[in-house]
Amino acid sequence: MTSTRNSAPATFRWVDKQWVWAACLGDLQAAPRLGIDLEANSMFAYDERACLIQISTATTDYIIDPLATIDLSPLGAIIENPAVEKIFHAAEYDLILLRRDYGWELNNLFDTMWAARILGYTQFGLAGLLRQFYGLQLSKRFQKSNWCHRPLSPAELAYAQNDTHYLLDLRDRLGAELEARGHTAEAQEIFREQSRVRMPNNGFDPDGFWRLNGAQELPPGHLSALQALYLFRDREAKRRNAPHFKVLGDRTLLELATRLPARPADLDDIHGMSAGQQQRYGRQILDLIAAAREAPPPPPPKRPPRPSDAVLTRYDRLHRWRKAKAQARGVESDVIMSRDALWVIAEANPGTLDELSALDVLGPWRLGTYGEEVVGLFKRK
Repeated sequence: MTSTRNSAPATFRWVDKQWVWAACLGDLQAAPRLGIDLEANSMFAYDERACLIQISTATTDYIIDPLATIDLSPLGAIIENPAVEKIFHAAEYDLILLRRDYGWELNNLFDTMWAARILGYTQFGLAGLLRQFYGLQLSKRFQKSNWCHRPLSPAELAYAQNDTHYLLDLRDRLGAELEARGHTAEAQEIFREQSRVRMPNNGFDPDGFWRLNGAQELPPGHLSALQALYLFRDREAKRRNAPHFKVLGDRTLLELATRLPARPADLDDIHGMSAGQQQRYGRQILDLIAAAREAPPPPPPKRPPRPSDAVLTRYDRLHRWRKAKAQARGVESDVIMSRDALWVIAEANPGTLDELSALDVLGPWRLGTYGEEVVGLFKRK
């Protein structure tokens, strides 16, 4: 089915009332496919949430306000319905939001970013594809907007509309190219894999300060200060409902822990400690550092066990094989196979195609296309 939605967007429908949503829902339920995108407020809140849901049919662009008092639960049946194709660009983050915020698991995905990557496009961001196919120059002005503030400006809403308006036509263009070049089955397999999102563990890790760039080089006496500042930042971010970087940046934490300022004047030369930051947090920071000077250093985190030399050797062999395959096709390496799959295969050391299949890390297309080669890498003498 070819879309005619390749012209500039017309007026969209703003959906923030139940009666408007009822009319919108009727249209969505009748559509065989939908272009979908979400906007969240990750740069403005401690706990991010979906702030907009944009959905385009073949004739209409809808921008739905999930903050309004409307019952969105019927949308879940559409999201989960395998008979309705859902077209996203770079779906992973949006699918995580849909699963976490609403409990919906998507079926029947077409991801235009992955389609472009499978085809070897070097510019596979939505802005690049819209520029290439439609001559559209998207402004970057609203990439970091707070999409949960209300009212949204007409320019912000127009920006959000562009994220789905062209998706149906873009899907047709890329789908035709996948078919012409014999990559349809590969793409469908990758789309199914991308639909099974793994929910990230986004809970606060009190030992996360060890992963800050430069933390491992700090002397033991300074690590106590870094730990205290890191925990303070999380408490303050939660209290203010703000992301961590809007309280204190990572570089600021490292400089404070490195220099261990003792007086208010010592804060002047610390990166990120503006006059406003000093007024808001200066006294607390100095008190935390003073207390940390007397505290024992935190114990280092336990390191995961190192893979055996045999596993590392097999992984390196797989990694080099994957790189050569990707270069021959003109795609990035993870189009051939994910890094996680490489590790599973390297650890299991499958000796037959059946053993490789039993690992359940390769779909039927990859198994049929690459399976014999992969097993051949580990032929036992």
